[in-house]
Amino acid sequence: MADFYVPETVLSIAAHPDDIEFSCVGTLARWAKAGSRVIYVLCTSGDAGIEEPEMTREKATQIREAEALQAAKLAGAEQVIFLHEPDGLVQATLELRKKLVREIRRFQPEVVVTSDPTIVWASEDYINHPDHRAAALAAVDAIFPAAGNPMLYQEMEAEGLYAHKPRLVYVHSWSGDNAYVNITDTIDIKIEALRAHKSQMREWDPAEMVKKWASETAKGKEMKYAESFRVVTILDDKAWEEYKASKKKEARPA
Repeated sequence: MADFYVPETVLSIAAHPDDIEFSCVGTLARWAKAGSRVIYVLCTSGDAGIEEPEMTREKATQIREAEALQAAKLAGAEQVIFLHEPDGLVQATLELRKKLVREIRRFQPEVVVTSDPTIVWASEDYINHPDHRAAALAAVDAIFPAAGNPMLYQEMEAEGLYAHKPRLVYVHSWSGDNAYVNITDTIDIKIEALRAHKSQMREWDPAEMVKKWASETAKGKEMKYAESFRVVTILDDKAWEEYKASKKKEARPA
């Protein structure tokens, strides 16, 4: 089996609390265990995601942010950033793109993880949530070319935030995957992280379904459980090393 690639810093961008847990937390947890710095950026706080009598958006925000923080802690993530876009009404605006560019420039990730903005008809019984599509599109547009173009958002330099190009983008999708990550050792973390979202899981225990999905993904891959991605290379190995060296030379005092 090929060596497990461990990036220095990973930024995972998603629309809602629990999106990361359903899609890629097994991989993020494995990276965190191997020493990667893992950051979550959640576009919304899931404030429209608890449909109960007497529930308010403010109360739902408190509940779901607390659940997201607990899930992230279980996975070994260092920090969770909430952008407070309106749940259920996310749009890939220039304003959201700028928010995401700011986080990419702030944390300077080697890898950004996001979802596929082109997926609408995800399966025979699931239409991909519009927030997922909008958040993913904003993320892709922030990743390239905006975050790495020093001519864009020059006002961020006053905050000490300079252009940054990620090396790789890991896209969790329904097709076209070209990379499989063995999450056999972190499948239990994935399950516990999902269980942390009590407002969403309710009486359902995700363990059986999560293992079924992960085993189906791993089929034929010499691993028990896996998550899969379409990996897009922005900078190859040589270009990445040259880019890091150039940034060190151009480093400005904080």
